[in-house]
Amino acid sequence: MTFTADNIFSIDNEKEFEALALSIFKHQANNCLVYKQYIHHLGILANGIENISEIPFLPISFFKTHSVLSSAAPVSVTFSSSGTTGMVQSSHHVTDVKLYEQSYLQAFEQFYGDIEEYCFLALLPSYQQRAGSSLIYMVNDLIEKSKHPQSGYFLYNHQELFETLNELKSKGQKTVLIGVTYALLDFIESYKLEFPGLIVMETGGMKGKRREMVREELHEQLTQGFGITAIHSEYGMTELLSQAYSLGDGIFNCPNWMQVMIRDTNDPLTWIEDGKTGGINVIDLANVNSCSFIATQDLGRINPDKSFEVLGRFDNADIRGCNLLVQ
Repeated sequence: MTFTADNIFSIDNEKEFEALALSIFKHQANNCLVYKQYIHHLGILANGIENISEIPFLPISFFKTHSVLSSAAPVSVTFSSSGTTGMVQSSHHVTDVKLYEQSYLQAFEQFYGDIEEYCFLALLPSYQQRAGSSLIYMVNDLIEKSKHPQSGYFLYNHQELFETLNELKSKGQKTVLIGVTYALLDFIESYKLEFPGLIVMETGGMKGKRREMVREELHEQLTQGFGITAIHSEYGMTELLSQAYSLGDGIFNCPNWMQVMIRDTNDPLTWIEDGKTGGINVIDLANVNSCSFIATQDLGRINPDKSFEVLGRFDNADIRGCNLLVQ
């Protein structure tokens, strides 16, 4: 079976999702060498898998030690994870970057509407100062596709950012400010806004610049500093090509081609019921040319409406640039 963007991004119900997920699993179990070996060592027969709940998920740590590819096409871009000095970075080799582009563009439109209605401002110094960031790739494209003359990066120029935000507020312009957590806190220490319509989207991570904070404390400071009622977040990572979004209160929802499942922390092949805390497993069908079934090092829980929360990290897990806030 050929997996195309039309197959992946036109999913609109659970039946379609499960059918495509099973087809992609069979393909990756045969064509992704490290995944094939992992399944073999588990003693699982890929051809015997008939339900999503039976699919084994590849531990995310394999992206640090192996090339995780299920396509023979040439690699067009390699994304790498952030991390403190001395840590081994994950590498995600992407053969069709257009799948990533369609994933984040369609997901943004699913949750927020037409990109061209927004001005995008970015406060992402840690990401800008290194190569290989999938987040920077996405933000660059959102800035360009917004076609707004004031969209752009601000790095450490907080005065210019403050003036731009006030100007956009005066015009009634829909605005998204996407920032790494510590940089947003740095900004509001010197500047205070009352911009109720502003969407502040924090990407998580103190990068060793500040003490870690529980989500409630962090979001209280940010809402007061920007004069807004909620803080938005995105849950994504180097090893995926899709991200979930929170429009407030740390409650995330996935786009139609992505799902989260919660595994038992003591038995990674066992699922736990909604409302209980366990390890977050992600199905990302856009990741068709790599591995779509990833067992992350994050802890979380699923709510009855299938939204989910991120509650922390496994002990001794590397600190990285996805949403790492602990409740």
